[in-house]
Amino acid sequence: MTHDREEARRVVLSGYGASGPVVEELLAYNANEFDAELLENPPKLPLGNEDHLKTWRTYAEEAAGQGVVEALSHRLVQLRFPIEEGVSGTDRYRGVTLRGELPPQEGGPDFTGERISLLLNETQAGAIPVLEIESRADFETLVRALSHRNEPRPVPDSMGACIISGLNNWDRIREHRRKFEASGAQGSWDAEFKGMIPDKGKYQDRLILLSSGPYSAVPASAMGLSEPEWLEKSMIIRREHECAHYFTLRVLGKMRNNLIDELIADYVGLVAAFGEYRGEHARLFLGLDAHPRVQPGGRVENYRGDPALGDEAFDVVKRLMLDAIAQLEAFNAAAPERFREPEAVAKTILALAARTLEELARPEAQAELLEAV
Repeated sequence: MTHDREEARRVVLSGYGASGPVVEELLAYNANEFDAELLENPPKLPLGNEDHLKTWRTYAEEAAGQGVVEALSHRLVQLRFPIEEGVSGTDRYRGVTLRGELPPQEGGPDFTGERISLLLNETQAGAIPVLEIESRADFETLVRALSHRNEPRPVPDSMGACIISGLNNWDRIREHRRKFEASGAQGSWDAEFKGMIPDKGKYQDRLILLSSGPYSAVPASAMGLSEPEWLEKSMIIRREHECAHYFTLRVLGKMRNNLIDELIADYVGLVAAFGEYRGEHARLFLGLDAHPRVQPGGRVENYRGDPALGDEAFDVVKRLMLDAIAQLEAFNAAAPERFREPEAVAKTILALAARTLEELARPEAQAELLEAV
């Protein structure tokens, strides 16, 4: 980031009352960490699918006939072990998940039997497998099995979705071995396997887990909707929110636990669900609707950073977010209808990702975004 641009950010922060170490704290937290070269010259969209999509199409076909749990438990070795303290350290688990030994025939996590759906959601960054999970207990079970090595780690109540990235899929590795040995190629499987390890796309999968329930724990009454309507909208917001994170990860090389990432992802989710972006909804979702008081359990508290922002810096960030939300609402209201289409939403993500929170909070942001998109 150029010196002039950083100085302009300092001026904005000064206008919010920040000074001294607080300014440095905020400059670090709000730093743009997306790949600058990709922001300047993004790839042609939509991207092609990642390698694992072909395999997951097979899984989806099997799930349609057998049910999701039954189909995936025969494919993903993690679903052949219980959720149990210390299981990831056992020789059996390590042998199966790290060395490719055959998994146990019996066993696996307990599921409630409530609905789990598997779909392949199309995005501008390529399609991605999505599991929509009706039971909160089943959602937590799958998070623990696929993200926490079957350990019973706490899953925060505020977590309603997550992206599983880098899941070692031994089913894909075994299929690669079958094809290698059937081809009559020269060399050993051990040498072939070592050669494929650096190419993680050949054996690591990405997928999204979504729970049901009201988005951000906001009640239907606060949205002016019936319970069924709000649950349906919540699933759309949650799905497209996570797909926005997938977009920045795949197209720009990063997704972060940061408020500007949440601003972008909530924008995408709201436009997908309602066809518009309303600031009152965005503020509700973050717990900022009664600012300066944060609503109990407000999502904004989850994004203080690591190390966590101090109280003074966090107060400034909340005010920056409120002004950025206002600018984004004005942008959306002024944008033509075509800006709601997937290609334009992708361009909006890129325009937002090219800016810092200070830049999005400025009064000029609305016009700059319109011009950029």
